Amino acid sequence: MSNLRGIETFVRVVEGGSIAAAARQLGITAAAASQNLARLEKELGTRLLTRTTRSQALTAAGEAYFAQVSPLLDGLAQARTELSALQGAVQGRLKVACSVAFGRHVVAPLVPAFMARYPQVRLEMLMADRNVDHLKEDVDASIRFRHVLEPGLVARRIATAPMVFCAAPTYLRQHGRPKQPEDLAHHPCLSFRMPFDGRLMQWPFLRGGERFAPAIQTAAVCNDIDTLAALAVAGAGVTRLGSFVANPLIAAGQLEPLFLPTSARARALADPEPLEFFACFRDRQHLPAPVRVFVDFIAEALRDHPLLRAPVWPRAGVR
Repeated sequence: MSNLRGIETFVRVVEGGSIAAAARQLGITAAAASQNLARLEKELGTRLLTRTTRSQALTAAGEAYFAQVSPLLDGLAQARTELSALQGAVQGRLKVACSVAFGRHVVAPLVPAFMARYPQVRLEMLMADRNVDHLKEDVDASIRFRHVLEPGLVARRIATAPMVFCAAPTYLRQHGRPKQPEDLAHHPCLSFRMPFDGRLMQWPFLRGGERFAPAIQTAAVCNDIDTLAALAVAGAGVTRLGSFVANPLIAAGQLEPLFLPTSARARALADPEPLEFFACFRDRQHLPAPVRVFVDFIAEALRDHPLLRAPVWPRAGVR
């Protein structure tokens, strides 16, 4: 393998679907990636890819060559990971994708401690409420809730967040407090539109072991959780927030929670279905050391995290 850089470029082009995607992953320009590929083909004396301005495809020789060299690159990456572990230093790049609100309120505050523990890891965070393509966007790990898990990715559950239905005190004084989920049909509701498929996120509850989503009166829609929280604080209606967004606002008296299990009878009525979060990556067997330590670190930090608990209500001094 005298032209290792060319081989790596070729494999990344095939996996990423384009020279531009390979260049981004390798941290070089598209022109440099194209030159690497051209030198490899010249060295091998054969065309590996047929390329047009809009598409590319493997030649028969390219398919055979890719099948042979792709596992070799995986083996080299694993060897580097094991060597780093033997040397006691985890190092290398790490690109992590995460949903915006969970990343902002929960993951980001944990990052400084991770960086202090692993100073040789170069971390990049991609915040997006959409399906992130690990391969084409060069993502090493993503943190996703259950609704957006994908086949082909290894998923490890790392946290469960209570979902909190809430409204501003001024709203509740003017319009009354819904007592059960079915009452939401008579209140203006502030809903989240999921960017990855355009649907409105359901407001599910669990009652007697059965899952159901009551009819609601949607008054406003947004694709950003923090904006929905701001609308609720301003008195626009009832919304559904993760505890990591709702709890600080409830503690500050800006929102009040609804449907909390304050008694055995209340628990029998309905409980908001919680939101489960997973760390996702491509390969369990050849997990790079930076990914492994990051997932372990986050999973441990989220265990009994204060923002992942049901809100305490009523607050001291509030009736």
